[in-house]
Amino acid sequence: MSDNNLDPSHLETLDRDLGRLSTLEQATAYVSRPMMGTGIALMFVVFAALIAALVFGQADNTLIVVIAAAFGAYMALNIGANDVANNMGPAVGANAMSMGVAIVIAAVFESAGALLAGGDVVSTIAKGIIAPESMGTSAAFISAMMAALLASALWVNLATWIGAPVSTTHSVVGGVMGAGIAAAGFGAVSWGQMSAIAASWVISPLLGGLIAAGFLWFIKSNIIYRDDKIAAARKWVPVLVGIMAGAFAAYLAVKGFKKLIKIELPMALLIGLACAVAVWLVMIPVIKKQSQGLENRNKSLKVLFGIPLIVSAAMLSFAHGANDVANAVGPLAAIVQASATGDFTQAVQIPLWVMSIGALGISFGLFLFGPKLIRMVGNQITKLNPMRAYCVALSAAITVIVASWLGLPVSSTHIAVGGVFGVGFFREWDTERRLRKTKQKIGLPDLAPEERRRRKLVRRSHFLTIVAAWIITVPAAAILSATIFMVIKGITL
Repeated sequence: MSDNNLDPSHLETLDRDLGRLSTLEQATAYVSRPMMGTGIALMFVVFAALIAALVFGQADNTLIVVIAAAFGAYMALNIGANDVANNMGPAVGANAMSMGVAIVIAAVFESAGALLAGGDVVSTIAKGIIAPESMGTSAAFISAMMAALLASALWVNLATWIGAPVSTTHSVVGGVMGAGIAAAGFGAVSWGQMSAIAASWVISPLLGGLIAAGFLWFIKSNIIYRDDKIAAARKWVPVLVGIMAGAFAAYLAVKGFKKLIKIELPMALLIGLACAVAVWLVMIPVIKKQSQGLENRNKSLKVLFGIPLIVSAAMLSFAHGANDVANAVGPLAAIVQASATGDFTQAVQIPLWVMSIGALGISFGLFLFGPKLIRMVGNQITKLNPMRAYCVALSAAITVIVASWLGLPVSSTHIAVGGVFGVGFFREWDTERRLRKTKQKIGLPDLAPEERRRRKLVRRSHFLTIVAAWIITVPAAAILSATIFMVIKGITL
C-alpha cells in the first residue's frame, strides 16, 4: 500500500502511538533525574566507606569505622539537602543570583567553613551532650554514637522527603541524647549542657529575627523612606557592606586561621575594624558607579543590594559549614578516636579525612537535592526582595558566627527562618503602622480585623508547621536513636 492510500484511522493510531512514546520518554527522563541523584549520593557513601577502610587498614575495628564513615557521609548529604537551603534561599528568592551560582557559592564556602573553622562545635556534639565515662566501655560508647548518627540521618532524610523544615542540629543532639539514655540511663546526659543548647534554640531564632528586623528598619528609615533614595543608598550601602565584611574578617581571624596562627579576640576585633573600613572605602566608588542613571524609586535600589546580598550569602555559607559540619562528623570523629585508641573520655581530635567527608557531603547534598528546598525557603514563607534578603542573610550570618564562636550547636534552620519571619513580621507591623497613620491624617476609621487579616505578609501555616517541626524533632530523633541502639546491642551480644 502506498503512503497516499493510508487509511486516516491508521494515521491517527500512529500519532497516538508516537504520542505515547514521547510521553514515555519524558516520564523516563523525569524518573531518571532523582534516580541519578540517588545513585551519585550512594556512590559518595561508598567512597567515604572506602576512604575509611584505606585509612584504618587491617585494624581490629576497621569494619566499625567503615560503617560509621558511611553513616557520616549519609548524614552530611542530608545536611546539604536540607539546611543549606536556609542560606541560599533568600538570595535566590530575591532573584539576586541564579540557582546555579547559588549552588557553586554555597559548595565552595560550606567546604571552606567546615575545613578551616569546623572544630569547636564538633567537640560539643561528641562529648558535651552525654558523659562518655558513664558508658562503661568503648564498645557501648561506639554503639551509642553509631545509633545517634544513623537515627539523625534517617530522621532528616524522612523530613526532607515529606517537606518538613526540621533542624539537623536538633536531630543529631536528640540522637546522641536518646542513645545515651538507652545505654546508661538518664544520668548519662549532661543536662546542664542540654539546657544551654535548648536555650540557644529559643534565643537564636528570636535573635536572628530581631537583627534582621533591625537591619530592615535601618534600611527603610535611612534609604527607602528618604526623598532622594539613590543619594541615601550611596551613603549607607557601603557602610552596610563594611559591617558585614568586618564581622566576617573578625570571625576568620579568631577561628578560620587558628590552625596557622593564634589570634586573640582584641586583635581579631581590630582586624575586623580595619577590614570594615577598607571595604567601606572600596564600596563607595562601586556603589556610586552602580547608581548612575538609576531612577529615584524603590525598584532601583535592588540593583545596589546585589553585591552585598551575594557576599552575605557566601558569609553565611562559611559560618554554616563551620557550625553544622559537627552534625555529620561529631559522632563519627568520636567513633574513629575510640576505635583507634580505645579512649572515649578525652577530647576528640578530628582527622582531616573525617572533616573532608563532612564538607564534601554537605556540598554533594546541596548540589543533588537542594534546589527544591532553596525555592521553598526563598519564595513560600514571605515575599523577599534583595534588601529584605540581605537583612536575613546578614542577620543569620552574625548569629551563626557568634554561636559557633561560643561553641554552641545552634540550629542554622532556626536562625535563618527566624530572620525570614523577622523581616516578614516587621513589614506587617510597619505597613499597618503607616496605613493607620495615613487613615488618621485624613480622618478615616482604623483598620478592620478583616483588613488586617488580608494584609498579612507572612504565611501563618508555615509558621505553625515550622514550630511543630522544631518541637517534635528532638524527641523523635531520640526515640529512633534509642531503638537503633537496642537493635545494635542485640546484634552484638
